[in-house]
Amino acid sequence: MNIAAFGTGVVGRTLAARLSELGHTVTVGTRDPEATLARTEPDRMSGETFAAWAQRHPGVGVATFADAAAGADVILNATNGGASLDVLALAGAANLAGKVIVDIANPLDFSKGMPPTLFVKDTDSLAEQLQRAYPDARVVKALNTLNAGLMADPSALSDPGTLFVAGDDADAKAVTTGLLRELGHADVIDLGDLTAARGTEMLLPIWLRLMGTLGTAAFNFKIVR
Repeated sequence: MNIAAFGTGVVGRTLAARLSELGHTVTVGTRDPEATLARTEPDRMSGETFAAWAQRHPGVGVATFADAAAGADVILNATNGGASLDVLALAGAANLAGKVIVDIANPLDFSKGMPPTLFVKDTDSLAEQLQRAYPDARVVKALNTLNAGLMADPSALSDPGTLFVAGDDADAKAVTTGLLRELGHADVIDLGDLTAARGTEMLLPIWLRLMGTLGTAAFNFKIVR
């Protein structure tokens, strides 16, 4: 499968590397590929420059958002939630039409410091905003309730826990669930249409509090039934 990972931070890098290892053709989308590869500042989470990461993963391509989207079957939106609409605009509506967009981003607002609040909630969600902006795309909310390492390798936990998917297109959810299972996520709950993304995005405040209390981001939610 051809997959475009939008976002050059730790989430985009981690998922791009893992999906490439699993045999998918993966391209990281960015505004300016040459500038991205020339960055000298390390990623604040991984401590590694993008160029060093790219050298370690030569099978992963780097292209503009538009070019990455044009050749993709599935697009991972691993961007900062506040920039997601701008990034999809750079990709172009024609390149997004018909594509499965797995929306991993969260609508976090850091303007008042930590912990962040949500800039959309209750009656709307970031995922729904993306779907309204690009009605010909097929947006599925998933993977936004755990950290990058566990997204790519849930076996790091003794119990991988539960993931959620939400979307209006059943086939797009099936494609997404298939990728999640390839990554090792066995317990995937379909919450229904895309309005359910409001709930999964609103899990972030408790997720952030748990991270502070536990002193680690290496945890997940588990639905016991």
